[in-house]
Amino acid sequence: MIHASPDTEPFLRDAGSHSHVFDDGNPLGEKNARLAVLLTAAMMVLEIVGGYWFNSMALLADGWHMSSHALALGLSVAAYATARRLSGNTRFAFGTWKIEVLAGYTSAILLLLVAGWMAYQSVERLFSPAPIHYEEAIVIAVIGLVINLVCAWLLKDGHHHHHDHAHHDRQQDHHDHHHHGHHDLNLRSAYVHVLADAATSILAIAALLGGLFWGFGWLDPVMGIVGSVLVAAWALGLLRDTGRVLLDAEMDAPVVEEIREAIAAGPVPARIHDLHVWRVGRAKYACILAVEVQQAATPAHFRQLLGIHEELAHVTVEVHRAPRS
Repeated sequence: MIHASPDTEPFLRDAGSHSHVFDDGNPLGEKNARLAVLLTAAMMVLEIVGGYWFNSMALLADGWHMSSHALALGLSVAAYATARRLSGNTRFAFGTWKIEVLAGYTSAILLLLVAGWMAYQSVERLFSPAPIHYEEAIVIAVIGLVINLVCAWLLKDGHHHHHDHAHHDRQQDHHDHHHHGHHDLNLRSAYVHVLADAATSILAIAALLGGLFWGFGWLDPVMGIVGSVLVAAWALGLLRDTGRVLLDAEMDAPVVEEIREAIAAGPVPARIHDLHVWRVGRAKYACILAVEVQQAATPAHFRQLLGIHEELAHVTVEVHRAPRS
């Protein structure tokens, strides 16, 4: 869309015309997350039943702890399904990808609650020790660890985006760094939950072995406190990354500097008057750019300059003519 004044053409605007679905989803991630939910739920039932059967508070606590992870994984699966179902809904101006990010943010909050609960239970047990059925607890804890490792393998997000832009070396360094962190934040939140469970299982096994062979009963609550700190650290990192996307805090992303460099290197001298960049997909950005020029230029010219950056999925350009002196 172009608007122009018939005389001096002080303002031109071009947003382009295309679909506003900027993220294709993650079908494989959704499928694997669904399988991880089933495995986690099955292990949760086994640990809770085993805890009651063997009168093991350690197993019972871990079973209810795993229930929170099953809930978080279910939230991730629901987010995938909702984002896919609503992908064509025109009420979402920039697509439904942020539904997945919101699920990751909510999952991180659940992780913080789990960490707090773990710390509370561990401190309580440190001052009020309870008898533990070590042999039975170790067997089920090992099974839980195996299930967690299988789920972690299913959820590991190893997909990377590769591009062959014709940038000079410094631009390419920016670009490579820029794409390094473009993972599925929803899948990452599920992965962190499973990883947290695996870490606590390893710590629990170590503590149970110490109690069984050396009588170090205090190891169980101490390892619980260590595990809660680890889980809290992961949760805070996930909150930071998802919150950044939800709040559109992307103006320090390398792509912003790439936009400035592309405009500065163009054949038409231009001064960037206003610039807004925000993420609309795992590796896709939207951009509103206002430039001031001394000579006649169209928005299409600047869109062409930015065309080499394929991560820019939606570009709106405003061209202002500088006032004549």
